[in-house]
Amino acid sequence: MLTVNQFKPIQLTAMETPLIDRQYPIGKPELPTQPLTPAERADYIEQLAALPAQLTAAARQAGGAGLEQSYRPGGWSGRQVIHHVADVHLNFYLRYRLALTEDNPTIRAFDMNAWAALPDNDAVPVTVSLALLEALHSRWVTLLWHLTETEWQRTFYHPLYDRTYTLDQALVQYSWHGRHHLAHLGLLGEEG
Repeated sequence: MLTVNQFKPIQLTAMETPLIDRQYPIGKPELPTQPLTPAERADYIEQLAALPAQLTAAARQAGGAGLEQSYRPGGWSGRQVIHHVADVHLNFYLRYRLALTEDNPTIRAFDMNAWAALPDNDAVPVTVSLALLEALHSRWVTLLWHLTETEWQRTFYHPLYDRTYTLDQALVQYSWHGRHHLAHLGLLGEEG
């Protein structure tokens, strides 16, 4: 099993990242077609457990002025990225709870760009979203460690993508989501 310390923020330089890669600096997620093994699940859960501390370190490294910069032309600022991760991971956690208590529930999609433009994203310091992520991931990771093999195969339906996801697939997707935005924070301040 990998430990939390093995998941470090990804540092990329502008020379290594053309514009297209700045949008998806770690590539796009590849969802499994078969159930994950317990060891694979443990690796993804550890990644989720490590994320709040990694985001906090990346925010500290960027500093206040750095968080107002974008990781790519037309992209969100570092501040918006951190608030977005808190918003979305709260939804991800709720999707797990719905899938565990209902039969293949249809989850609620939302406009991420509209959420990023809401006034609290300018008014609230990133430390509030980082604290939210710390508490949320504590609950979420505890839930994940206690799921049975059968529970990992429970599903939810995502209407925006017209797709049914198992909780195994969601784990891969959501772990990727955290690492994806952590990589964005590593690009702050670099020329795009």
